[in-house]
Amino acid sequence: MKRLNNNDMTNQQLQDLIKPWFENLEFTEEATEFLTVTVPKENLHDLAEKLKSTAETQFDYLFCETGMDWGETLGVIYHLRSTTLGHEMVVKVETNDRSAANLDTVCDIWRTAELNEREIHDLFGIKFNNHPNMEVLILPPDWEGYPLRKDYVDDINMIIR
Repeated sequence: MKRLNNNDMTNQQLQDLIKPWFENLEFTEEATEFLTVTVPKENLHDLAEKLKSTAETQFDYLFCETGMDWGETLGVIYHLRSTTLGHEMVVKVETNDRSAANLDTVCDIWRTAELNEREIHDLFGIKFNNHPNMEVLILPPDWEGYPLRKDYVDDINMIIR
């Protein structure tokens, strides 16, 4: 974890603070310096709100939001930073329902999520509940399928083969 100022917490201190907030939070330290927490999808919005509003965490900046296809599940990875306290962490959430994948939006907490969630919807098919505008962002309006899913079949590549 990068040390930006004396208020910065270690990953272990962050984990000790956050762990009691919700049941079923899973913590890991990935190969990077970031503490990573996997949250059940029903707790995503509440956790995000608490991470931003709690004085000891103040995660006020969502600097990266990425859709993922892990094969059996779809999900999103959120990279968070506290610009005032200097710490960073990663939040992961997934859904088992590939045919009607949905997660709660966090764009009411971090405005940077608004366009990211539209892009993730276009490319992975994850719908964000309570998002103000889930219209297509990148793909043509008549596009079928989700091109970043592992099970997506690209007709053009099939013709070339």
